[in-house]
Amino acid sequence: MLVLASESPRRVQLLAQAGIVPDHILPAAIDEAVRKGEQPRLHAMRLAAEKARAAKEKWTGEPAFILAADTVVALGRRILPKAEDEAQVRACLGMLSGRRHQVMTAVALIAPDGKLRTRLALTRVSMLRLSEAQISRYVESREGEGKAGGYAIQGRAESFIKDISGSYSNVVGLPLALTTALLAGAGHG
Repeated sequence: MLVLASESPRRVQLLAQAGIVPDHILPAAIDEAVRKGEQPRLHAMRLAAEKARAAKEKWTGEPAFILAADTVVALGRRILPKAEDEAQVRACLGMLSGRRHQVMTAVALIAPDGKLRTRLALTRVSMLRLSEAQISRYVESREGEGKAGGYAIQGRAESFIKDISGSYSNVVGLPLALTTALLAGAGHG
């Protein structure tokens, strides 16, 4: 039994690409605020673990594997927000334009025996220098709203990417190689 502690349709799609279909989807609502002085890596790891624990507490079914993840886009030590509106998408793209940034996804898994395992994938992404017109067209598409760092690599924003070093699926929202290895190592499947 696999419970996915996420409301992200992208994570469901990515798992399906790997031949994994969660038995249940149980989003975990937690406070995702960045703590003072919290580094991007630690922030992602903390949130993924908190999501997994929150889902485990809500789960009332038979013993299950609880899978959660959290993706962070960072410029150095700065964590970019999950863009809520056009202004935040514009601001994020303005900061990322012509620069290299990191995308980190922490994956947390609680096995039926209660043991928590966490792993982190890091991908470096270089974005082209964007013109105001490119940014405006992307903002108008609304594709970046609700996305960490204000862009979705699997959509129109892929044309903005100059170089990527690491897992592409990590940038979409769930590093598949890491996730499937974590599940297998814990005895799922």
